[in-house]
Amino acid sequence: MAKVFAIANQKGGVGKTTTCINLAASLVATKRRVLLIDLDPQGNATMGSGVDKHALEHSIYDVLIGECNLVEAMQFSEHGGYQLLPANRDLTAAEVALLEMKMKESRLRYALAPIRENYDYILIDCPPALSMLTINALVAADGVIIPMQCEYYALEGLSDLVNSIQRIAQLLNPSLKIEGLLRTMYDPRISLTNDVSAQLKEHFPEQLYQTVIPRNVRLAEAPSFGMPALVYDKQSRGAIAYLALAGELVRRQRAGAHTATA
Repeated sequence: MAKVFAIANQKGGVGKTTTCINLAASLVATKRRVLLIDLDPQGNATMGSGVDKHALEHSIYDVLIGECNLVEAMQFSEHGGYQLLPANRDLTAAEVALLEMKMKESRLRYALAPIRENYDYILIDCPPALSMLTINALVAADGVIIPMQCEYYALEGLSDLVNSIQRIAQLLNPSLKIEGLLRTMYDPRISLTNDVSAQLKEHFPEQLYQTVIPRNVRLAEAPSFGMPALVYDKQSRGAIAYLALAGELVRRQRAGAHTATA
């Protein structure tokens, strides 16, 4: 059964969508079956996967409000090699519509239930706010991957996010945990980057990924061509870093499964 990871951070511009697209493609490269869910009304993960968000017959919005099932809304990312549940501006209306629905926090979890065995990993790209959409992602997820820049306000924002995750775990999803913290747009030449990185190692030694994602022009360019960096320029530092992250993620899962059965 698939492991479901929400890629979340209440701060925008930290690399959530970049991480979703490139981690999904890198997991596919390791022969894993992957579903990427775009849960952000901006639809950037959809466009970055090579799917036109303006030409969708169905989207994640229709799934959440019960207009269609998940399989009917799926698209395939040819460049990424993964299945995609796309999004566009229609998803903005879901915020209001969900408030009037029963089990409004669990709509995504129930939609995923019939297809979880078809995948190894399901990645959810969350909007940059603790909205009803993000709550749906956290209720559906087994774990949260938190991309973050090593900058001045990062630790304060991280503290707020950790508190939110703990509240969701207490109230709605007892199995939810922080799967990992990912340092993005990493530049070791900046002293503040090293200071914040050291604090993360001190406070989150088990959750912090060893892999860091560097600042990389190819990573920034690839989405405009609707493809992951692994396809756009597989020799780029960004593509290599996300392949390393996929390997680290898989190894952690194996180690966790081994521990659970020991």
